[in-house]
Amino acid sequence: MLPRMASVRIERDSLGPREVPADAYYGIQSLRARENFPVSGLRSSRYLIRSYGLLKRACAEANVARGALDPALGDAIVRAAQEVSEGRFDDQFVVDVFQAGAGTSLHMNVNEILANRALELTGRPRGEYGTLSPNDHVNRGQSTNDTFPSATQVATILALRSVRSATETLAAALEAKGTEFAKLPKAGRTHLKDAMPVTLGGELAAYAQALRRTLELLPPVETSLAELPLGGSAVGTGINTVPGFRALAVERFAQLTGLPLTAARDPLETMQSRAPLAAASGWLRGLALELIRIANDLRLLSSGPATGFDEIRLPEIQPGSSIMPAKVNPSAAECLDMVAFHVVGADAANALAVQAGQLEINVMMPLSAFELLFSCEILANYLPVFARSCVEGIRANPAALERYLLASTALATILTPKLGYLKVAEVIHDSDRLQVPVRELLVQRGLLSAAEAEELLGAAALLQLAEPVR
Repeated sequence: MLPRMASVRIERDSLGPREVPADAYYGIQSLRARENFPVSGLRSSRYLIRSYGLLKRACAEANVARGALDPALGDAIVRAAQEVSEGRFDDQFVVDVFQAGAGTSLHMNVNEILANRALELTGRPRGEYGTLSPNDHVNRGQSTNDTFPSATQVATILALRSVRSATETLAAALEAKGTEFAKLPKAGRTHLKDAMPVTLGGELAAYAQALRRTLELLPPVETSLAELPLGGSAVGTGINTVPGFRALAVERFAQLTGLPLTAARDPLETMQSRAPLAAASGWLRGLALELIRIANDLRLLSSGPATGFDEIRLPEIQPGSSIMPAKVNPSAAECLDMVAFHVVGADAANALAVQAGQLEINVMMPLSAFELLFSCEILANYLPVFARSCVEGIRANPAALERYLLASTALATILTPKLGYLKVAEVIHDSDRLQVPVRELLVQRGLLSAAEAEELLGAAALLQLAEPVR
């Protein structure tokens, strides 16, 4: 016996009729897109879907207010759009993130879901678009060209806020460790060679400051993203919009999102250029570069234990080898590197997408949206985990810190005002050649008395020397 076929409905678009699952809220154009672009299996970010839902609600309310949409139909669309923004129909977004240019496929996925849900709310069957159409009613006075970048920019602002919160969590964890280890002097290193002392706490606190400095660069990026092309319709001229729609739609969108959104100063420019997305991607890249540097320093400082620095011990969160017993790797820092590497690569992909705009539109917006929002997602997900599973559990190894500090030939630098640059250089080279600690060699040669050596190179002096300048 043949299996029973699923119930279907017939929908028509400009290319002809197709069968669509009867229980689907998406429609014929979403179906075509799903079939045409079976690329990755990845679906649009929740941030983008939420943003699009609120944008469509704002547009429906503006159209009703300006007399361009029947209030009853408008109310049904508003209710459907609110439900979309709340995640009720996430499973109905069936279009791959790699899709047709400009985001038309996802935009029509949104329009069809809203139309079919609004039809349902008004007691009509799904797919019967005569009285409530995805194009004529849900999309009244709108285009993919102004709504997709507007939804993407708002989604990016919201996603960046989650990254900011996650980054602040990591910075706070590093600051706490900086305070804990503030009185532990250690050998400094420049060019991976001996340099003047620092404190372990100072090193870790500086990592926190680097993250906070990066966060200080975020507000101008958000300001750029908040200027929207919404209301420009197809090319920025506002074709098929009613007077007052643009200003009212942006105002209502701002109220719904709680963001300081503004209408574009030049609608044509914001249709052509995706510079705000480039700025956001560039900021994420800058953050990723700092994270890579921090992760790699932690890996280096914890290397060993027998053959590396071993100045700090990272938490042991999982076995590190399938063949070497008891080996434990810096797994959390390695994962952070991989996350950040992806963000750097995503910025390169986004740069290519941003420069690919031609004349009145950039058709590569779906790639920008995916790369930006995915980068935000993985950073926001992992940075708090890294703070908890790695940074908060860092332990100092005082024995190694002291051993390297006292063996550092760079300590002789403090004697330059007393002995002169060339004499100090001679002592340093002899210390290395003879394998005699600098402090001991200075006393042996009568360049310092034992008391002077203690005063200049003793534990108290080294701690004071290692503390950051105030």
